[in-house]
Amino acid sequence: MNLRTVAKIPKAPQKTAPAVASPWAVAPDREQQREAKRNAVLQAAAQLFNERGFHATSLDDIAARLNVSKPTLYYYVKNKDEILLQCVSQGLQMTLEGIEASRQAGGNAVDQLRACMKVYADIVMQPFGMCLIRVGDEEVPEPSRTELRRMKSEIDHAFRRLVAQGVQEGSLAPCDPKMSAFMIAGALSWIGRWYQPGGDYTPEQVAQQCIATLCDGVLRRVEAPAGAVAPKTPRKSRRSSSAPLAGN
Repeated sequence: MNLRTVAKIPKAPQKTAPAVASPWAVAPDREQQREAKRNAVLQAAAQLFNERGFHATSLDDIAARLNVSKPTLYYYVKNKDEILLQCVSQGLQMTLEGIEASRQAGGNAVDQLRACMKVYADIVMQPFGMCLIRVGDEEVPEPSRTELRRMKSEIDHAFRRLVAQGVQEGSLAPCDPKMSAFMIAGALSWIGRWYQPGGDYTPEQVAQQCIATLCDGVLRRVEAPAGAVAPKTPRKSRRSSSAPLAGN
């Protein structure tokens, strides 16, 4: 038998096993998940800093709040100092972006000032904004501390510009814009120290009441009764000041 004439027998197709479902997400999803977990670390840290103080809070405390081990945190942050820097930075960045959005919305100086005050009051009642007020930048090492203070000065100057613009428009009483800006920012910042989530007032109610007090004051304005006529100013005598009065 001639082997060359023997027809080749086709091979049976090989069956491939079904692909194993990978438990790892694709790169874009992994990055989103990592960012979400990192933000959760910062949120938990900010809450603890606000509750206990920066020095009284450890990485073990932050890990326990998140139900993870301490080594897990190092995948997202380097140390506690970096966590504080990021918390305070986010509080400042949120404030600056909110103030700029309020200004871009338009309106006169008073409208913009009220909107900026609302933004500031809202943020200092949130974890990052509250951390900015309760912990501050004193614990942040240089050169980051200088950058944070530069961002703070931007907030101050934004309030100054709006106050000065309001005085120029005539919608605000004449005042020193620098002093008024300090008073406004200082009063609103103090909310971040005494506000407690879950209290008698919602953040919206707190912001509205504080802004109304700052803008309208606490003194009761006495309104004239309906139909009342304003008293006339006595007319000056046309006689010369050198003329003797009657009876003299």
